[in-house]
Amino acid sequence: MNTAAEPTLNELREQIRAHDYRYYVLDEPSIADVEYDALMNELRRREAQSSEPIPVDSPTQRVGGKADGAFASITHTVPMLSLDNVFSEEAFREFYQRLQNRLNQNETLALSAEPKFDGLAMSLRYERGVLVSAATRGDGSEGEDVTANVRTISAIPLRLRGDAPEVLEVRGEIYMPHAAFEALNDHALANDQKTFANPRNAAAGSLRQLDPSVTAKRQLAFFAYGHGELQGVDLPATYSEWLERYREWGIPVCPLQTPIDGLQAAQDYYAKLGEQRAMLPYDIDGVVFKLNRYDQQAQAGFVSRAPRWAIAWKFPAVEKTTVVEAIDVQVGRTGAITPVARLQAVEVGGVTVTNATLHNADEVARKDVRAGDTVFVRRAGDVIPEVVKVVLEARPDGTQPFVMPSACPVCEAEVIKPEGEAVARCSGGLHCSAQRVQAIIHFASRQALDIQGLGDKLIEAVVSRDWVHSPADLFTLSVDDWASLPRMAEKSAQNVIDALSEAKQTTLPRFIYALGIREVGIVSAKLLANHFHSLDALLAADETILQNVDGIGPVMASYIAHFFTDQENITVINALLDAGIHWPAMPEVNDNQPLPLAGKTVVLTGTLPSLTRDEAKAMLERLGAKVSGSVSGKTDYLLAGDAAGSKLTKAQKLGVQVIDQALLQQWMDDYDSMD
Repeated sequence: MNTAAEPTLNELREQIRAHDYRYYVLDEPSIADVEYDALMNELRRREAQSSEPIPVDSPTQRVGGKADGAFASITHTVPMLSLDNVFSEEAFREFYQRLQNRLNQNETLALSAEPKFDGLAMSLRYERGVLVSAATRGDGSEGEDVTANVRTISAIPLRLRGDAPEVLEVRGEIYMPHAAFEALNDHALANDQKTFANPRNAAAGSLRQLDPSVTAKRQLAFFAYGHGELQGVDLPATYSEWLERYREWGIPVCPLQTPIDGLQAAQDYYAKLGEQRAMLPYDIDGVVFKLNRYDQQAQAGFVSRAPRWAIAWKFPAVEKTTVVEAIDVQVGRTGAITPVARLQAVEVGGVTVTNATLHNADEVARKDVRAGDTVFVRRAGDVIPEVVKVVLEARPDGTQPFVMPSACPVCEAEVIKPEGEAVARCSGGLHCSAQRVQAIIHFASRQALDIQGLGDKLIEAVVSRDWVHSPADLFTLSVDDWASLPRMAEKSAQNVIDALSEAKQTTLPRFIYALGIREVGIVSAKLLANHFHSLDALLAADETILQNVDGIGPVMASYIAHFFTDQENITVINALLDAGIHWPAMPEVNDNQPLPLAGKTVVLTGTLPSLTRDEAKAMLERLGAKVSGSVSGKTDYLLAGDAAGSKLTKAQKLGVQVIDQALLQQWMDDYDSMD
């Protein structure tokens, strides 16, 4: 008889964390998957029966609730820097010599070498050993808060092992292993769903799911390679020693990272990893070399947004020759008309390529690519196949230059290409089926009609069933129609019907923005509404009149005019009005009224009490301000909310006036109340 005491809940959690450490960090699992699953099921059962609250760092708490909208932003307490790139041995040698000169030494440099992962840079913040937030790189100063999704990644510990620092920001890369990528695409194909082009895109798409349970199924992984803010811990002498600390805390580190000495050792590592590249279980696109000693990193310093003490030596793109069988055009979701070369199948970098982008008509003309040509093809950035150049001496007789079509191949609307722009676009807008799903997603979005609960999947479902050809058709569907969709009950269907009914009461700026006219954002929509005061007046305006609107340039005026002269778009607009969409009359605005923030530069930071960042930006621009992303001596105001970080500190040092939402709202109210 087994008389061993049953482990406590905390002991069971520690057992599972220990197995996670052996599996993800040491790569030495000590139990089979079925035994691990049994432990997790036992923990779930006992937590459900226990009256004690479940801690947020329990292994069972990896999947949280669904997000209710777009991701919030997180300000990085220490900026996330980018790396400069080199593409040749000569350029790397120059980087090495610059480091020697900056360090005032000719002796051999101690370096760290590791793969450059093809994934997404991520910052993980631990406080007292518990994961509290995760953010993408973003612009380096602010990133998206993807904490709920990152918590689902089993390789990332929710609680650190041992004695953890007070604050530890771990910088690293989230990636999708080849096996997970293949399984994901196999499942998509089996279910007639869209496949991903490459593991990086799959990882990015997985991290931006509003439902973390979807991310949890994608089998993402993580390697650490740097740090942000640190409190309660000192850095060791070298980067390699710091990575050992990460391993001790249970944070995965790439086993291919190694300290090396000197230029020749770096070149040898690069060559060896290039040979191993195709056999690795994940994508890499180069090697990252860093000064290994932290004191030398500090001495070398930074330039712009990149460190002087590190470089990414990229692998060369793989090129092959093949024959262009035809040149077609594709219509993208935003109406972009892209020429595509249809190729005789050729293997490039381990992938069979049959199509290659030609980018735009100007690029086709510059390279003079024609059907029948022999061309060099490469996978740009190891991802997107592109035509590099034509082998002119192999060109057969009778080839003809490519001509961009004047009408959209999908809807036959006019193809327009404004002067000075490279991309030609279909002007079909609302009635072009190639743009239909994206147009309706935009129509239902928060700043447009704000149709609550009408997500991308539902829109894709009704479009794929050929029920909806334009946004107006949304209002013709019944409760039974919505309820017949997968995972939709009658209550959910009624909620959609109610949301559509509520969305019929809107504003003229929102309605204009919802139409999805090229280049017309929410601020431009407000400018148009304030100038014309009615939809009829806007519809009657030609390009010349539109260009007289303050803030509407010739390119945007051209897009607006083309949109409203397309009879199909007018038919959709009339159908929307017939469905009951309406708005209150626009108040008259004094066009001579001075803008209170004209000529002023304003920076946003933190979370405002009731305004989103886009809404605050729109208000500032309506008042005449220029909204900038960074604080400098030229900044006039910093609009700060909760959790304002480094921008607030810098503004205070520079003496920039700090304002809040209440003052912005007062300015807006005062301006709107002026005669």
